[in-house]
Amino acid sequence: MLHQRARLTITIAALLATTVPTTILTAAEPAEWARQNIDDLIELYKHFHANPELSFQEEQTAARLADELRKTGAEVTSNVGGHGVVAMLKNGSGPTLMLRTDLDALPVAEKTDLPYASKVRVKDQRGAKVGVMHACGHDLHITNLIGVARYMAAHTDLWSGTLMLIGQPAEERGAGAQAMLADGLFVRFSRPDYALALHVDASSATGTVGYRTGYSLANVDSVDITVKGRGGHGAYPHATIDPIVIAARLILDLQTIVSREIKPIEPAVITVGSIRGGTKHNVIGDTCHLQITVRSYSAEVRRHLHEAITRKAHAAAVSAGAPEPEVKISEGTPSLWNDEQLAARVAPVFRRVLGEDHVTEAEQSMGGEDFSRYGKAGVPILMFRLGAISPERLAEYKSAGVVPPSLHSPLFYPDAKDALITGVTALGSAALELLKATP
Repeated sequence: MLHQRARLTITIAALLATTVPTTILTAAEPAEWARQNIDDLIELYKHFHANPELSFQEEQTAARLADELRKTGAEVTSNVGGHGVVAMLKNGSGPTLMLRTDLDALPVAEKTDLPYASKVRVKDQRGAKVGVMHACGHDLHITNLIGVARYMAAHTDLWSGTLMLIGQPAEERGAGAQAMLADGLFVRFSRPDYALALHVDASSATGTVGYRTGYSLANVDSVDITVKGRGGHGAYPHATIDPIVIAARLILDLQTIVSREIKPIEPAVITVGSIRGGTKHNVIGDTCHLQITVRSYSAEVRRHLHEAITRKAHAAAVSAGAPEPEVKISEGTPSLWNDEQLAARVAPVFRRVLGEDHVTEAEQSMGGEDFSRYGKAGVPILMFRLGAISPERLAEYKSAGVVPPSLHSPLFYPDAKDALITGVTALGSAALELLKATP
């Protein structure tokens, strides 16, 4: 076995000598390696930032990622579940660790005035012309994954097993993970023993990471309700059934679900994000459409919210003598549960390489992430948060009494250099821990 391992290491080393860019420097520790190679990573980051693509349209992003991962010596497969990329970097016997990045950007017109700001404009799925921006940090996630892949490929003497590198499409649509799983991700390739991912945090300082075990992110569901009435002249409301009035009553009734039907210690959110009805000042229309986002953690609360929303919608219609409404619930992403045992192995590594005071307990969030689906598929997962804003910028925001731009804001941008150094250090060190070389 030792002789086979030695031959395999030599083979990979020989392959890397011809495939890894000559600008990539070597260093034993991920932190030192990241600092030495940060200029090249920054150029990659700027490329991804300036060339964003919407969900399920990530063709060029995926192609560039596949090319970069192929240079590390990994076996790369493209077009998995759409534009998904799977790269297998094999280095002897041992466990399989999956590292995942998301690829897609958002329909947001960038307003950062950065020299490399996105100027991309495309048609969205409705045919409308929209700006496109990496307003959620996926460009930094992609670059970070490439950095870790390069480091691990250049240091095969430090680990043993298989590194499974995933470029996932359509995270912003909550659909990419499911598409890759449905396309046989864990059947055609390998079912990993662990899976890690990071996500930039727009309110935390560079140099820090945060994590929590158990529920970290929420179930996300979309609900569309079409309230039906009987249209007519605005001057003769008695001859109509006004769907806008029914919808207004329903919006208030929906708020009592969380406040009066869900235990106060159970997180839940019902937000009506859109209400559309009517065409003119003096016309009462036939319908009014509500778009609602629903957030929860547990399966029990999720089911209760679905049932209660449907019940309230029908009750509002009955109270006005209106036709039965249409209620459509689109299940988005399941809640994200960070595995306690996996966190117990990785967290001490974070503290060792970053410092005790640079590792925090992250707050629970009602945001969603389809990385959770890999956990639902039976793989222990951990998603941690990467501080993305320099302490100096955070101090400036605070002194000005301004809240830092959030993710999805046209003004959001990370301090990429320091964030990438920390990200490569944290994720690379965690990978070494989970793929420890055996004597």
